Formats: sequence, structure tokens, C-alpha cells
Amino acid sequence: MATKTFEASMAELEEVVAQLETGDISLDDSLKLFEKGIKLAKSCQKKLDEAERRVKILTADAEGEMTEEDFGGVEE
Repeated sequence: MATKTFEASMAELEEVVAQLETGDISLDDSLKLFEKGIKLAKSCQKKLDEAERRVKILTADAEGEMTEEDFGGVEE
């Protein structure tokens, strides 16, 4: 089974949340969806953590020291 992309996992998680929010499903189905949602959320977090590690590796200087830099274009 191929690993889902972050975007695909997030889209599926959003669908799960939408289904749970409707309240039109049985308790058993709600629990199954909740479990699926937790797995998807953990998968997304794992992918985000990996991306963060990769960014840190790519931004380390020759001595391995990290420097904090803004990611240009990102405004809060």
C-alpha cells in the first residue's frame, strides 16, 4: 500500500471530522471514524515532524550550527 501524501491525509481527516460533526451516524460508526481520525492525525503530525527535521538539516551551516531564519513570505 502506497503512503498517502500529507495533503491526501489532511483531506481525508477533514472528511472524517465533517462526518463526526453531523451526528447522523451510530455510536459504533462514530468510534470507528474517531479511530481513523486519530490515525490520520498522527500520520499528518509524523509527516510534519519529518519535514521540520529536513528543513533543519538543510538550514544547518557548515559547522552544523542552526540559524533561525524567517521563511520569507510567511506573515502571521
